[in-house]
Amino acid sequence: MCGRYQFSFGEFDETRQIANAIDRKYGAGSWMAGEIFPSMRAPILLSHSSNVLPELMTWGFRGSKSLVINARAETAAEKPMFRESVERMRCVVPSTGFFEWDKQKRKYLFTMPVKGPVYMAGLYTLIDGDSCFVILTTEANSSMKDVHHRMPLVLTPDQLIPWLTETKTAAEYLMMVPPLLHKVSTDAQTSLR
Repeated sequence: MCGRYQFSFGEFDETRQIANAIDRKYGAGSWMAGEIFPSMRAPILLSHSSNVLPELMTWGFRGSKSLVINARAETAAEKPMFRESVERMRCVVPSTGFFEWDKQKRKYLFTMPVKGPVYMAGLYTLIDGDSCFVILTTEANSSMKDVHHRMPLVLTPDQLIPWLTETKTAAEYLMMVPPLLHKVSTDAQTSLR
């Protein structure tokens, strides 16, 4: 499960470019960088005429009883809430890492092992005039299992365009094992592998 993530625009060239494009399009102050919580507006990436462009959307689909922030990759195509989005409304959620807590409530930050953004597969829709997104999750790989049994469906940079534009390839990605990640305890600020 992914309940919070980080978007630090100054950390990588890619995130700085995304933040600058969002500010140009929506205006400075239209969103807050840093730790991203459900229901906040945050940058996502969409495909427009074979280009990947950032947009600003709200994190979470409003369900009948609660805010839905994640969708299970394995079953999203079968669920009425996500079926249309899986077919034609896929997005990428750029971040500089995501947070997860273990059973002892210790908080960890997960990042790529090589410096660069963490790109998470997402879905979007329009609800009551508001563009919203969810993050797809999958079974945790070995870099995550000791903290939580689920993790975001992380994409590598070369998988972004196929995820956004190729329905058949995207369906295959829903069943893939994400790349291994680097784990840092935010409590002790110590690096763990």
